[in-house]
Amino acid sequence: MKQKLLFSLALLFSLASNVNAQSPAKITGEVQDPGGKPIKAATILLYRSKDSSLAKTEVTDSKGIYTIPTIKAGNYFIKTNVVGMQAAYSGTLAVKDGETITVPAISLKPADKNLQAVTVTSKKPMVEVKADKTILNVEGTINAVGNDGLELLRKSPGVMVDKDDNLSLAGKNGVRVYIDGKPSPLQGSDLASYLKSLQSAQIESIEIITNPSAKYEAAGNAGIINIRLKKNMTIGTNGSVNAGYNIGTYAKYNGGLALNYRNTRLNVFGNYNYSQSLNENSFVMYRVQADSIFDQNNHIINKNKGSHNFKAGMDYFINNKSTVGVVVNGNVANNLTETGGPLNIIYEPTNKISRVLFATGDNRNERNNVNFNLNYRYAVQGGKELNLDADYGYFHIHGNQFQPNDYYDGTTGAKLYSNVYRMISPTNIQIYSIKGDYEQNFKKGRLGFGGKVGIVNTDNNFKRYDVYGATEVYDKDRSNRFEYNENINAAYVNYNRGFKGFMIQAGLRLENTNSHGISTGLRYNTVSGNYETYDSSIRRNYVDIFPSAAITFNKNPMSQWGITYSRRIDRPAYQDLNPFEFKLNDYTFMKGNTQLRPQYTNSYGITHTYKYKLNTRLNYSHVKDIFTQLPDTTDKSKSFLTKKNLATQDIISLNISYPFQYKWYSFFTNINSYYSKYHADFGGATRTVNLDVFAVSFYMQNSFKLGNGFTAELSGFYNSPTIWQGTFESKAMYSIDGGLQKTLFKGMGTIKAAVSDIFHTMRWSGSSTFAGQTSTASGRWESRQFKLSFNMRFGNTQVKASRQRKSSIEEENKRTESGGGMGGGGR
Repeated sequence: MKQKLLFSLALLFSLASNVNAQSPAKITGEVQDPGGKPIKAATILLYRSKDSSLAKTEVTDSKGIYTIPTIKAGNYFIKTNVVGMQAAYSGTLAVKDGETITVPAISLKPADKNLQAVTVTSKKPMVEVKADKTILNVEGTINAVGNDGLELLRKSPGVMVDKDDNLSLAGKNGVRVYIDGKPSPLQGSDLASYLKSLQSAQIESIEIITNPSAKYEAAGNAGIINIRLKKNMTIGTNGSVNAGYNIGTYAKYNGGLALNYRNTRLNVFGNYNYSQSLNENSFVMYRVQADSIFDQNNHIINKNKGSHNFKAGMDYFINNKSTVGVVVNGNVANNLTETGGPLNIIYEPTNKISRVLFATGDNRNERNNVNFNLNYRYAVQGGKELNLDADYGYFHIHGNQFQPNDYYDGTTGAKLYSNVYRMISPTNIQIYSIKGDYEQNFKKGRLGFGGKVGIVNTDNNFKRYDVYGATEVYDKDRSNRFEYNENINAAYVNYNRGFKGFMIQAGLRLENTNSHGISTGLRYNTVSGNYETYDSSIRRNYVDIFPSAAITFNKNPMSQWGITYSRRIDRPAYQDLNPFEFKLNDYTFMKGNTQLRPQYTNSYGITHTYKYKLNTRLNYSHVKDIFTQLPDTTDKSKSFLTKKNLATQDIISLNISYPFQYKWYSFFTNINSYYSKYHADFGGATRTVNLDVFAVSFYMQNSFKLGNGFTAELSGFYNSPTIWQGTFESKAMYSIDGGLQKTLFKGMGTIKAAVSDIFHTMRWSGSSTFAGQTSTASGRWESRQFKLSFNMRFGNTQVKASRQRKSSIEEENKRTESGGGMGGGGR
């Protein structure tokens, strides 16, 4: 059955992509300096004569030669740009299908001294689709204003965020999040809280990398989401300020400042952002277990009392070959979550409320993080390049939860009794890593290899107290300390080379994992009548090999095909391994699983790009021991959540994206569909999982240039019913946003206004059946908001022509692209 389904989808894919096109025309030419010498890396811009719209961009090679495959027959003209030279234009080029036009050599003249500084005002497209990743350019998107990092991901192409803020990509739940090319150690609720502290004003772009090479860490079976924070690359002294205001049910505020100084030898930069908000949420759950019904209705208020994000650094360009840099960044946040609402406990045979539980409480949470990076780059002509990075990161998370459980009679409303608890849970995470990457030209291709040593130490000390009035008594039986240490040693080799009509990329990564977890506490011995120390240890050591490969067939540039393969891993998070029980209320708790194993994924893909615009990707993945969150049962009426390994997941996905631009209107759409099957047997009868789903997600963005500095935007997404965490069958989610932007002060200022979820349709809901209990749940938040933002740039906005300047920019782009720090060779 599986083979037939794969064959059918492959056939449909082939038919959809086999578009009959005219034989493409081609334009070639050469760019020279006044002495007749070739100019390398000149920018060639091909415009349509009828409306001066841009058709294609190319760059000259080392011999000053360029080749442009045109989109279709018509009249065009060429503009040639090089920093420090005057722009040059060709005459009209009448292009016919199937012919090759050779443009007379273009000779560029030096620019006047007064013109050797140019003001950069370019704008990136909203979404870029490349061979290995999709890029959402946040700073160019009006409707991103006022969103935090998690909301931006919720609205990104192919990304889903479930009811517990877990991320999935194209139906797969193993997503690894990177910040500026460095993998974040946070997962689950800790990662979600950090992403909520990031504001859109800080974020430059979001990169969705579905087929990472061997140079990246093997973790992340669905791929990698890399969030790039803003960094100014302009010469001289400059900066910007921003301020924002959102209003839904409650008001929210954010603001920031960025400063930068750069010359030919030194770049010093820094930024600071602050946000404060009050957010309203609702949560409803109806659970049937044995002879009891639990009908829960919670109202939740999240108070962000202040989130501070900062980044500072320096790059020193020793010479044209060597650069040394240091970066410090961090986050300080203080949050309070207040939860209230009744839990009706109903006796099912009579359908009468026997008791009502009010688990009204508050959870105070402080999250502090600081990271240090020291980096060095050495590059010489001929393609040899060495990058070295050393990193240290520190995370401190302190939770203080007060939870009263007050019980009332279901008939009279009289108070029966109370169970009151306080849970204090400090967590410290320390990260150490050192890595190196080396690349050079080899056998007409590019060879790269490197390695990394990474250490993560986690210490969580959970303390529970029983509260009696003003007295708090330490509960030895329900307190514990969990220490988890993980060391990953990695080495990789990667090679890519172009041949006539096709290109290859192949890599192999080896990772050695050593982990040790210790859960300690006191447990009452009923025989001796004393408390005794217990020690539950988890120790694992294993070595894995992760191959990756890609072949691109580019003989016809207008219709390019590709084949990809990769093997990846997801290791359990420390919270999922801790065997201790964390109480949510008297009837619900969470529990880790020391037997949780890593999940492994083998992915196979076929890609097709038509006329550089229509991108299609067909992918099949087989996941072994996939993680799932199971709502299990105990003590007849109690429920607990735990992570377990499902036997397998098989998933087939088809992704299609297309950008369109005509004069003042541009459009981008991304459609992702997938079929997934989950299967596991945890003991037969009601303890089996056998679910399958066909799901579709749709993302679109429209931009309208209205003139006089005004731009409008309309965007939206739709996620069909799907399965979250292997067992929860969710219903559809969708939303539409609209916004307007106006540039001010000769382009130095921008004001943006937007409304998110215009029709107030954003909500989640679904159901789950496992181990004799059936649950339905739903929730929503302040998704519909009016958002206002203002940004003002100041100082120098010019880029000066200079060989050293060009080298520094190329160095910065290379280092950022390679991930720097905790990413890279162990990336």
